[in-house]
Amino acid sequence: MRPSGRALDEMRSVVIETSFTKHAEGSALIKMGDTHVLCTATIEDRVPPFIKGSGLGWVTAEYGMLPRATSTRMRREAAAGKQGGRTVEIQRLIGRALRAGVDRVALGERQITVDCDVLQADGGTRCASITGGWVALRLAVNKLMKAGDVISDPMVDPVAAISCGIYAGQPVLDLDYPEDSEAGVDGNFIMTGSHKLIEVQMSAEGSVFSRNQMDALMDLAEKGVSELAEAQKAAAA
Repeated sequence: MRPSGRALDEMRSVVIETSFTKHAEGSALIKMGDTHVLCTATIEDRVPPFIKGSGLGWVTAEYGMLPRATSTRMRREAAAGKQGGRTVEIQRLIGRALRAGVDRVALGERQITVDCDVLQADGGTRCASITGGWVALRLAVNKLMKAGDVISDPMVDPVAAISCGIYAGQPVLDLDYPEDSEAGVDGNFIMTGSHKLIEVQMSAEGSVFSRNQMDALMDLAEKGVSELAEAQKAAAA
């Protein structure tokens, strides 16, 4: 039995509220159970120096957690004077994931920055950030297309992410914190809506795992991403 009472292949409830903020070109508040992340997308008429003049667009991301997103207060990274290694790793992951679903030629020479701010954490914050970040990005691109700044839709395929793991010896979908902290195997699966893999992060936390278990986790991830892609499309419609 999972601590939440969910079935092995059952996700937490997913709610995506769009246009959550006034000023951002695209914004979405995603709630995956008790993990809540605010994602905003900002369009800028510039690109990093290494692609300037190439005609290619760029999508990047920043990630952070509010001090009381967790059960005990975390010190703000700004107060420490630098970002932690975990933060840097996650925001690079979000950027890579979102770029995989974008035709950068069609986007044109501009940058879209997706900011992911964790308001409340209960496991799976990077997955929620990627999933909600795509919705914010979709909405920002819609504005570019409506204004005629982009002719061909650069959004190739939805991009979503879900965690899966081995908990109490069983493969389970969408780990919350009690499961994540006790899981023998923990993984994050980032895919397109058509189930093309972008990145898989897997580790044996407390026990090794077999190829059959890996396949079972992949099947669960495909199921979860399909459900998330439908939620993304409905939210951005």
